[in-house]
Formats: sequence, structure tokens, C-alpha cells
Amino acid sequence: MYDLHIHSLLSDGVLLPSEIARRYEEKGYKIIAITDHCDYSNLKTSLESIIDFCSHWPKNSQIKIIPGVELTHIPPEQFAPLTKLAREFGAKIVIGHGETPVEPVARGTNRAALLAGVDILAHPGAITEEDALLAKEKGIFLELTARHGHNEENNHVALIAQKVGANLILDNDAHKPEDIITPAELKNVALKAGLNEEQINQIYRIEEKFLEKLI
Repeated sequence: MYDLHIHSLLSDGVLLPSEIARRYEEKGYKIIAITDHCDYSNLKTSLESIIDFCSHWPKNSQIKIIPGVELTHIPPEQFAPLTKLAREFGAKIVIGHGETPVEPVARGTNRAALLAGVDILAHPGAITEEDALLAKEKGIFLELTARHGHNEENNHVALIAQKVGANLILDNDAHKPEDIITPAELKNVALKAGLNEEQINQIYRIEEKFLEKLI
């Protein structure tokens, strides 16, 4: 019932935030976050737009929208200052664009994002056990993703997170209408990654506690 990694037309998505919200509501989701790709060039303006949108979303709606960002393809040394700025500008969720196997992400990005204290490390690829332990220590979620290409390392991420006790999270990483799958289909991503029903329920329980602090 949750997806905390979604892109609108404010970055490389194709949908207005309102259409994102309506399509997710129709699929049965209760809470989502709009987390457009950001760096120094657009962090402030992107967050201002999403925060303004969220502030005008009907309070009685069946779906709640959280403003956030995904810090994307930035030099590793910029994660600390940009994470701090994102929170100062009002981001409730900060995602680090991890070392996916299908994009030329700078080496060392996973660790830099974790040290900076992001909330979610997205599609962290062949994350090391050392970095997974750091995620556990800092309470940072490691993402299992439905997005094609990025999901190639889901099994590895699930295995190493379970080994060290790091928190996992399930996200669509949606950019267009056809990316918005149902909660049941998103759950199937975790099943394909080798998790069982109890492990998936534990993911939801931990995510719910995290969201309670934001809403």
C-alpha cells in the first residue's frame, strides 16, 4: 500500500503529480512519495513545486502524498551537503540513487549516500556487506525495485540485507503510467527476490513505523 519512489514530469517522469496521485489511488495505495531526480541545479525549485502540490492536496483524500527527492548521479562528495539542503528545503524523504548495474553511477556512491544519512538507498546494485551493515546501523532502507534493469540485483540486495539485518523497502520507481503496478504486483517483486511472506510483512511493519513519523 506504499510507494516512496516516484518521478513526475518535474524530472524525467511523464505525469503531473495530480495524475500520479489519482492513478496510485485507483490501484489501492494509501501513501506515496514523489521523489524527482535532483542535484544542485534543481533541488530547491523541484521541492518548492512538490511541497506546494502536497499542501494543496485534499486533506480528506484516501491517499497521502509526501514530498521528497532522489539525489541522482551526483559526485559522491556532494551527498552530505545536498542531503542537508534537501531537508532544510522541506524534503520529508531523501533517496540516494544507488549504484545500479544499468547506469554509469560513480563508484563510491552507495557509501557516500549512506554516510550522508539518506532515508532510502535506491537500487543499490551489488552492494557490499560492509555498506549493508552501515545501512543497518543508520536505519536506512535498501530498495528492492520493480523497475526493469535496476531490478537485476534484487536477489543480491535481499540476500545481503537479510544476512546483516538491514531494512528493506519495496518501490516501483515509476516514471510513466505503465510503471504503476498494484500493491500485489509490487509484493511479487519481493517474492521473486527470494523473500517469504513473513519477511515481506516485516518490511511493511518497519515501513509503517517510519511513515508514522512523517505524517
